[in-house]
Amino acid sequence: MKNIITFIFLILTTCSYTQYTVSGKIIDQNTRALLTNSKITDLISGNQTSTDTNGEFNFMIEGNIIEISQMGYQTKKISFSKDQYLLIELAPTVTNLSEVYVNSQSILIPEKYATESVEVIDSNDMRRGNMVELHPILNKVPGVFMQNATLNTNRITIRGIGARNLFGTANIRTYFGDIPLTDGNGESSIEDLELASVSRIDIHKGPAASSYGVGLGGTILLKPQYTYSQKTDALVSTSLGSYGLRRFVTKASIRGEKSNLTILYGNTHSDGYRYNNEYDRNTVSAISSITLGIKDTLSFLGSFMNLKAEIPSSLDQEDYINSPRQAAFTWGNSQANEDVDYGIFGLTWQHGYNKNLTQHTSIFTSFRTNDEDRPFNILEEKSNIAGIRSRIIGNTSLGQRAIKWTIGGELFYELYDNSTYQNLYEEFPTGTGSIRGSQLSDLDEIRIYYTLFAEVFVKATEKLRFNAGIHLNQTFFDIQDNFMDNGIDSSGDFSFSPIVSPKLGINYKLHEQVIAYGSIAHGFSTPTTSETLLPDAEFNPDLQPEIGWNYEIGSRFTLLNNKLKGTLSLYSLRVKDLLVTRRTTEDNFFAINAGKTTHNGIEGEINYTLIKTKTGYLDFFVNASVYDYKFDEFIDLESDFSGNDLTGVPSEVINAGIDLITTKGLYGNLNVQHVGEIPANDNNTVISKTYQLIHGKIGYANNLGKHLRYNIYIGANNILDTTYASQLQVNATGFGANAPRYFYPGLPFNAFSGVDINYRL
Repeated sequence: MKNIITFIFLILTTCSYTQYTVSGKIIDQNTRALLTNSKITDLISGNQTSTDTNGEFNFMIEGNIIEISQMGYQTKKISFSKDQYLLIELAPTVTNLSEVYVNSQSILIPEKYATESVEVIDSNDMRRGNMVELHPILNKVPGVFMQNATLNTNRITIRGIGARNLFGTANIRTYFGDIPLTDGNGESSIEDLELASVSRIDIHKGPAASSYGVGLGGTILLKPQYTYSQKTDALVSTSLGSYGLRRFVTKASIRGEKSNLTILYGNTHSDGYRYNNEYDRNTVSAISSITLGIKDTLSFLGSFMNLKAEIPSSLDQEDYINSPRQAAFTWGNSQANEDVDYGIFGLTWQHGYNKNLTQHTSIFTSFRTNDEDRPFNILEEKSNIAGIRSRIIGNTSLGQRAIKWTIGGELFYELYDNSTYQNLYEEFPTGTGSIRGSQLSDLDEIRIYYTLFAEVFVKATEKLRFNAGIHLNQTFFDIQDNFMDNGIDSSGDFSFSPIVSPKLGINYKLHEQVIAYGSIAHGFSTPTTSETLLPDAEFNPDLQPEIGWNYEIGSRFTLLNNKLKGTLSLYSLRVKDLLVTRRTTEDNFFAINAGKTTHNGIEGEINYTLIKTKTGYLDFFVNASVYDYKFDEFIDLESDFSGNDLTGVPSEVINAGIDLITTKGLYGNLNVQHVGEIPANDNNTVISKTYQLIHGKIGYANNLGKHLRYNIYIGANNILDTTYASQLQVNATGFGANAPRYFYPGLPFNAFSGVDINYRL
């Protein structure tokens, strides 16, 4: 009997110390970025290892439970079967913004080590509003200002760049995953995306993001919402708001051992505050990734959007003050509107050659059709885009110096068709709306650019880091005029000389909790094809891109035992060859290089934890952007605007507020925004007045059993019912006896409420 007991004891002892080898890869759940230096702990023996530069690990352990930890991410425990390859996704935590990782598609680094201004907006930040409008989210970011005329009429500026663009967002590069949202004319419409398909937004301010393009304003990177649940789950979200606002989103996520799939449908509808202001958008998206093996991963992203929206246009000052709900007279009578179909598709292959070398290659395509009825004509346009983007990311060392680097390129091709027709609405009874007449134009354009880039990040010492990059771009236009009835042939080829944009940055640790950084970066913005045409429809061979240099110093700090976190930056962006639209007759415009601007500014933000207990926390935040943007030299014919304030940019923007989160499920936020005076014309004779807005939201989220989670909320925007101009039509011109129409009225007090229900198997 004694021998039997001894035998059993030996077996149990041997089994208890049986060792297994576990291997896998650790990635960011949202961006799919490989996470290096993640700590893996065997909870039985206490032994530890770390992921390599390819995010991989191979570890001998004494049990089947490990713990994964990484600075800036939530700690996770994993149980597994023998010989199972693990793909582990970590959820980022933004309790300390300086620990968040940026440059996920390039050189992955903690934000605190970045050498330029970077702002991260995570899903929690986006949920602080009504999840419909993007401008309350972006306008909390220092240096960023989004004007919002209607849900389909917006303009985003970063540090004043793009403020004088007549319609929409220009001179800022935007990407959804690896897919460019910026078209061949340099214009972007990120507000068309369903926010539920976006997990996070990274904003690089200034022309310092060498690997993404060097638009003068900067780069906005939207990260797709990959599924990170280990099981199948479904979400249904619905909300209602003032002026007929309705939003419905349903999302299903399926996760297998080596693959995941998220399918989303969303509908957003608004009757509109103004006449001729109805809006309806439907979106279908699919996001998926598949792990093919230890070295290869495929990711797919596809989204289709249909938008039907009416256009009320801008108002003159009298109507803006006395009758803000009306549409501009001709735009209302013609029942101006747009009908847009927009699709984007991309496939990304990620391959690890070895522990120190990976390749990311994406092919992408998109299409956009737009039928737009305006009082002066009816527009039909079609755009088809295709391209490829590829880069190699490496890690090496030189002595004791760790070096991260990337090299790659992007090739972009766009076929754009543009036709216009007479609008005969005035010849028919009031209420008929737009009626198509004779054709006025028919242009086919081919827009091509190629980009080559290289970037390196060097850890010289424990305190000192350097970042350098170079970006090469060349852009080509080929226009075919298919409409010869007017006797003018606008056909021709046009290309710009190659533009080289370097950058150099430095990051120095002054103290364990205080980082200083500085950078010098070059950027450019090419003219649109319409700006390259002279009044006789001939190409202007002397037209040059706008180019500029950005100089910046700043600091990031975490003090008082992590209760106080903040940033401070000072910059000077100097732009020359400023494009100026010159009017030769009432309806004839062309562009010239006629100016220089200087964008001097200071930006700062502070987050302070007022109360932190086991049951929750209360945070206070304040950020400010103070602008001194001037025309250095700006002479247009007999008009000298030199020394005037830059058009379309506020003198300052200040945000302050509180965030409440409790472990019991109660949460809330309150935000106060101050916007300074905004010049509406280059002569600075028309000014949009200073205004203050207050927004707030309160909600309750909790679980019902093991599978069901709910979230109920109510909120309001413009709580004080302030009258303000939410967007300006810069340099508007009045024809005949009509006053110029500069102003888009902002929404008065408006409320919203909703409920989200999440079911997980």
